[in-house]
Formats: sequence, structure tokens, C-alpha cells
Amino acid sequence: MEDENKLSIYRAARTIKRRENTLYNALRSIHDDSVFVGEISQLWPELPLLANLRCGLWYSPKFHSTCYFKSTDGHTNNWSFNTSRLNLHVAHLAGQKGGCIIVDSTRKGKRFPDSMSKTIPIWTCVFNRAIVNHRSRMQDHDKLTEGVNSDNHESETSDQHVENTKQASHEWDASLHLPLWVSKTERASIEERLEGWTKELEASGADIASLASCLQKPLRPLWISQKTVIWLNEVPDHDSWDFTPIILVSASSSTGVIQHRTTSEFSWNYIPGAGDDEESWARGLSPDLFWNNVYDIINSGPDMCNQKVANMVEKDRVYRAQRGQNAPQVTLKPPKSLNSTSDPSYVEPVLSLDNLDIKNDIQFCDDDSTVFWLGTTNIAVGTALAAANTTCVDCVMNCGRDSFSACYLNNEAYLHLPIVNSKLDRFSLRNNLASAVNFAKLNLRKGKTLLVFCQNGEDISVCVCLAILTALFDDGGTFDDGKSFSETHITKWEMRRRLVFLCKFAIKARPSRGNLKQVYSFLSGGRPSSHTPSAPSTM
Repeated sequence: MEDENKLSIYRAARTIKRRENTLYNALRSIHDDSVFVGEISQLWPELPLLANLRCGLWYSPKFHSTCYFKSTDGHTNNWSFNTSRLNLHVAHLAGQKGGCIIVDSTRKGKRFPDSMSKTIPIWTCVFNRAIVNHRSRMQDHDKLTEGVNSDNHESETSDQHVENTKQASHEWDASLHLPLWVSKTERASIEERLEGWTKELEASGADIASLASCLQKPLRPLWISQKTVIWLNEVPDHDSWDFTPIILVSASSSTGVIQHRTTSEFSWNYIPGAGDDEESWARGLSPDLFWNNVYDIINSGPDMCNQKVANMVEKDRVYRAQRGQNAPQVTLKPPKSLNSTSDPSYVEPVLSLDNLDIKNDIQFCDDDSTVFWLGTTNIAVGTALAAANTTCVDCVMNCGRDSFSACYLNNEAYLHLPIVNSKLDRFSLRNNLASAVNFAKLNLRKGKTLLVFCQNGEDISVCVCLAILTALFDDGGTFDDGKSFSETHITKWEMRRRLVFLCKFAIKARPSRGNLKQVYSFLSGGRPSSHTPSAPSTM
């Protein structure tokens, strides 16, 4: 009887939580928090605004770019500097613009997510240390140059250059800057690992030299939340600091108590970090679709919000389908303990097209059509929409499940590999990589250009390009028809170096761990299943 009572209390608590975490509560909370983000961005309008994927993408209608710093890399006793997520473009952008603003949020009642408390501070420190090491090596090189310089005037010039370089390295702050709430014990543990992480960065093949020339001042994080006190008449100009600011904005209020808020029309419960874990609440709504129709959604109120969003999502799906874009059907399940259709949080699982009037009464969203060329390799990576809009390539490799019509290509210039996510099939990518590499080899030998695409251009297509680069190119990015691959035993570290090279150009790359494992299995000759194709031939 006691166990039944505990179970009933648990079910009741879950039901209350589900009712509090409604779609309207989440979107209204995001909208309120976005006002704060907008206010902060206007304090330094020259600095680019970046969203830390994926939660941060909800908190502003417009971002200059995105980044990918994971909170798990900053979890206590799990600190990490991951060379698969170098975010080099963020450092370059900060160097070009004099800093940047990164937006993220958290649900856990903290003021800042661990991505901001530790992951990004570790990232800035490791990059600063690598730059100091690079400048020191340049200083040693200058000394050697000075020794062979016989002309007095040139010798004096060299002396001054060496002195300037030494002074600049001495003033370059490479210390670890953490927020005050990180304990001294945790700080000490992180500092012990900094040297090893710096060596990993230097060995990864990342272009530290270009970063050192781009950054005039060391990177340093600053933290701003809704509890931060800012005197508007004393806001410093970002150029006045002796460092390049990485301003970390935690969008949500850090209160752990659910706040009940009201306006003249509606009332709702505020949810901190509402943008997190969008699969559990967004019902197919994307940040772009939300911001394109924000006032219609917010003004629909709690009772009509679900149906309003459902109609928008379905109309947007049809709009995409009519243009040949990826348009999966969104299926919604009713809440387990709220099976009554009278409950405002319930909508029909599948919407009928017959009941929808597909008009331009909403602002639709198009997929990203950016194509990223991987240096001088003649290989590009992009989305399905990018492939549909690009006619300047010689051949195309489709790594998505849906077919693709390219009337400007003949059959020999097109390959469809219906690869699915590693969560659905652990060997789907692995089993198609031999065909992908052989198709690429056949065309790259002839000097042709190749576009590799998948639905989002971030994961599967990136991993296919990684396999091609490793199997057919040397470590400098030059096509050698597989010669270096046949002479080298591929290690995980060597594969990671190639990934760093790829991510230098494809800044939106976010390969999943499961897919990277399949690429390594293929390149190292592993055989996860009896029907798996062999590693690529280098003949």
C-alpha cells in the first residue's frame, strides 16, 4: 500500500510538471529571455552574436554564427578539451571583430551552464597557451636569423624584433580565468591538465600561426546573467580592455522556483532554460519558424498555442516538400496520463492535409543552402537544399535517405547512399563508406569537383568527407590517390587531425560520436558485420 502511495505521488508530480512545461510556457519564457539577450547585445553592437548549439539558438531572432561548446566537457571530474570541437572559427571571428558574445542557457537552477562556467574558459586558456608557445618558437627562429645576419643595421632591426616578440609573449595572458563559484580544488585539477591539452591542440594540426596573427590580444571570458548589475553609463568599450572578450550570456533567470507571470491577456509559468532539450517540447517547431511567426504564436495564448504551432509546422512541412526540401512528417504522442482531448496540451498525433489551407499566412523557413569547400581538395559539403541550388559541381553524392533529382548530372556523376543515423543503425555509415570512397576516387582522379550532402550537412556528410580525405589525401590536403593511406596505419589521433582540417572549412560540422566510430572502424579495417564491405582499395 505504501509503495502504491509513493507511485501515486510520483505520477502526480510528473503530471504537474508536464502541465507546467507546456509549449506556451516554454515559448513565452524564451521570448521574455530574448529581451534580455537583445539588451546585452546592444551594449556592444559591434561584437557578433553567436548561439551555442542547440539551446542558445532559441534566444534571438538573428545570430551572426553558431558554436558548439558542450557542457559535458566541463562537468566536474570529466573536464575535457576536445579537438573534435575546436570552434576555430569563433577564435578567428573574435580576433577579426575584437571579441564576440555567446548565448546559452540552462534548466538546472544554475546561473550558467557548465559550457560557460568551465568548457569555454578551458578553451580560451588552451588557445592562449598555444599562441604563447607559437610566439616563443618564432622568437627562437628570429634568434637564429639574427646569428647569420652580418649587416649591422639588419642586426639591430632583428634585435628589436626579437625584443618586441619577447615583450608581446610576456604580456600575453595565458592564465586560467574561471568564475568565482568554481572551487579552488576544481581549479587546481583543471590547471594540472592544461599542459596536456595544449600539446593535444598543437599536435592536432590546427593552424595556430594564423590564429596568432589574427588575435591582437589574448582571449578571456566574461560572464553576464540576469542577475549581473551593469551601469549603463559606465559600459566600457570592448576595445578598451587589454584582452579579446568572449562575453558569455546566460539567457535565463537562475531561480529554481517556477515563477507565475501574467499580462493583461494571459498568464503562464516561467521556465528557466526552456530552449534546452527541444525534442521533448517543441513539437516540430524550429527556432527559425518560431521567430518568423513569434507574435502570432505568443498572441495565440496558452489554450490555442499547441494547435497554432501544429498548423504552422505542418504548413511549413508542405512548403518544404513542394520545393524538394527535407520534409519529414511530425508525429506527436498524447501525454501518457493526460489522454483527454479536452486538455489544452493535447493535439491530434497526425494532422490531416485536408483540413489545412496552405496559404502564405505564415513566414516559412528555408534550409541552410551554404556549401563549404574543403580548401583546394575539390570536395564540398552541404545540405540537401545546397545540393538543389548548386549547379557548379561536376558530381554529387547524396548521403540522405531521400532521393534527389539533379537533371544537370548524368548517372555516372551521381551516387545515392541512403545512410541513416547511428542511433537507428550502428553500421549504416560503415557499410556505405567503401562505395563513397571509390566514387570519390573515380571522379577526383579526373580533376572533377564533388559535393557530398545530407539532410543537415553537419554529421553524416561530414563523416563521409572525413573518410574520403583520410583515404585519398595526404596530411597536407593534397590528393594522392590513396598512396599515403596505403603506407600509413591510421590511428584515432591521425583521423582526428584530418577532422580538424575539415572543420577549419566546414564550420557547422558536428559529427556524432557513433558515426566517427564507424569511420574509424572502416579506415582501420575493422569488420563489424559479415556483410560489411572491405576498406578502400588503393589500386
